[in-house]
Amino acid sequence: MAGQMNSLLKVAVPNKGSLAEAAASMLREAGYRQRNDLKDLVLVDETNGVEFYYLRPKDIAVYVGEGTLDLGITGRDMLLDSGAQAEEVKALGFGGTRFRFAAPGGASMTVADLNGKRIATSYSGLVSTYLAGRGVSARLIHLDGAVESSVRLGVADVVADVVETGTTLKRAGLELFGDPILVSEAILIQRAGVAAPDGLDLLIRRLSGVITARDYLMVDYNVPREKLEAATAITPGLDSPTVSPLAREGWVAVRAMIPAKQAQQVMDDLWATGADAILVTKIHACRI
Repeated sequence: MAGQMNSLLKVAVPNKGSLAEAAASMLREAGYRQRNDLKDLVLVDETNGVEFYYLRPKDIAVYVGEGTLDLGITGRDMLLDSGAQAEEVKALGFGGTRFRFAAPGGASMTVADLNGKRIATSYSGLVSTYLAGRGVSARLIHLDGAVESSVRLGVADVVADVVETGTTLKRAGLELFGDPILVSEAILIQRAGVAAPDGLDLLIRRLSGVITARDYLMVDYNVPREKLEAATAITPGLDSPTVSPLAREGWVAVRAMIPAKQAQQVMDDLWATGADAILVTKIHACRI
């Protein structure tokens, strides 16, 4: 690949935080080199024609939007909060978060009640856009972290923050209200309004292969031929299952991909149809 490109593809990767290790792990599974020393700011993968830059997750959209770097991995929340001229190319399936409003317990607020209120958040751009789209005018108090303390300390009336379990907010005497401001996850981004950079298709193909390999398992089993239709209805595969004759009279071997989260139920259902020798194995890589 490197010999076919005029220059290396420049890709920004989170250098710390919840997205950093997951992003590096996905890139390794996709066949790309990643840094071993967390102090390294740049890593060149000549074999794959990519140069990786390790940056603060919140800055990545800015670098990509300015065209300094070709692509980046960051959170959807950080992209929308940045206001950068960058756009989502592909969702990556990790780093999932929800952004919610929270007010003192018992306040029974709605989004419309936010008019004139003080809202503490670390994502002023994201929240401002959300409120403007609903005709709500509020004063945003930007804090870099620990926004849940702002109401108790009298800095704000309401908070808008990342919610995982909600435990931290409950401990601060706050309760959630309204629909999620945003459902976020890690995404691949590129500069908006420009042609796709060389190497993007290959990167997406590899990342898609990793996502599929994580979401699916391979099941192999033997089943009497007269039960084949019932068994393959349980394991239809992505296109169709692979069926091979066995030396065992009247039996066939079947192989198919199944959703990982359904593996135990699939095995139970296959057993109930009369299948045996049911084996489930991981898929390390694939191209679908």
